[in-house]
Formats: sequence, C-alpha cells, structure tokens
Amino acid sequence: MPVLVITGTGTEVGKTVTTAAVAAAALAAGRSVAVLKAAQTGVRPDERGDADEVARLAGPLTAAEMARFPEPLAPGTAARRAGMPPVRPQEVAEAAAKLATEHDLVLVEGAGGLLVRFDAEGGTLADVARLLDAPVLVVAPAGLGTLNSTELTARELRGRGLEPAGVVIGSWPRDPDLACRCNLADLPEVSGTPLLGALPAGAGALPPADFRTAAPGWLAPRLDGTWNAEQFQTREAPQGL
Repeated sequence: MPVLVITGTGTEVGKTVTTAAVAAAALAAGRSVAVLKAAQTGVRPDERGDADEVARLAGPLTAAEMARFPEPLAPGTAARRAGMPPVRPQEVAEAAAKLATEHDLVLVEGAGGLLVRFDAEGGTLADVARLLDAPVLVVAPAGLGTLNSTELTARELRGRGLEPAGVVIGSWPRDPDLACRCNLADLPEVSGTPLLGALPAGAGALPPADFRTAAPGWLAPRLDGTWNAEQFQTREAPQGL
C-alpha cells in the first residue's frame, strides 16, 4: 500500500488528525512517510496548513501541498473566485506517484468529501484515487447521521471501481451516546468494509510526543496499529439490548 487516499464523509470529521495518526503509526513502524494535501482552502499564506499540521503531530515526514486558496470553499470554487489555476486530478496523481518512488507510504488527503470538485471539469479526489489505483480510507463521524453518508461514500467508491480500505471514526466522544455505540457495529455493515480505528475526541490537541505514542493504539494492524475492533465494540456496546 504505497499510496493511501484519505477522504471524509464531509467536512470537519477529523480527516487531518486521522491522517496524522496514520502517519504517526507508520513512522513508529519504521516506514518513511509523505503527506500530500491536494488542495488547501481557507488558510492564509502565513498560516499552518493541513499537511504542516500532520507533520507537527506525527513527526519527521515529507509534507507537500499542491495549492492554497484563501476562501474556505470547495477547491474548484475557491480557485475560481481567487482567479487562480485549479488543482487537477492528474497533477495530484503525478505528485503522489513521484513521492511514492521516494517513500514507503504516501498519504493523499482530500478536501471535504470524496466528490468535492477540484476544477470546472468536475475532477475529484475519486479521480485521483482511480489514476493512482489506490485504496481510499474513509473518515466518518461517530454519531447520528453517519451511517447514510458513510454508506453513500462507500457505494460511490465501488461504483467507480475503487477499493474502500476501511472506515476510521475521526472523533470518538468521551461519553458516547446510544447512536455512537450502535454505529460501531453498523458502520462496517453499511459500508461493507472494516472499521479500522477510532480516534478520541480532542486527539489533535495532545502534545505531539503524546500523540505519537498513542496513535498506534487508535488504529488497526492494517494501518500499523494495535487497535482491536472486536474488543472496542464489546467494551462500548450498549447495555440491555
């Protein structure tokens, strides 16, 4: 798995922190890692972008950013409004492929969800994954409403001939409600793909050293971690059902 594409079921689902956790676990396993942010929006030139944040949390890796647009909008819209050239899937795929010749693992982080448009022609992160023939990790929220968006994302991937690598819950609450706890069993069922981890809420606020130590425990062995889905589900299962 030299290239792994990471998408979310929407915005603000914990995609960047999950990317950092995957990177940290891979680094702890002795792998060289690169992180490629396809398009960064809503960040000033002097601000830290998502790729930089991944490097801050995960440790020494190669952080690359294809383009940066000032307004917090879909990349295609943000590029058009800024009068800047858009990022195109072929360019992202070429950059990821080059990084893959120099690193054991390349993580390509999208912007928003799978079908957020990069350009006026409708290019998306799904097109990037197709060009790279890369699996796609889906980051999903824990609570009510996540089943529909996760199933739609997994269906779209398969409809395009792409492989869903699995689902990671981007922010697991300290006090999960009934919907969260039921979703542990339901997410793999509706997506047809394994649950590969759950990050605790607030993980991105941890000191980097603590984040790196803890990250493998949040992710399954397929992502260089030690997290056990069955044990987690048993521990968090609703009582009295």
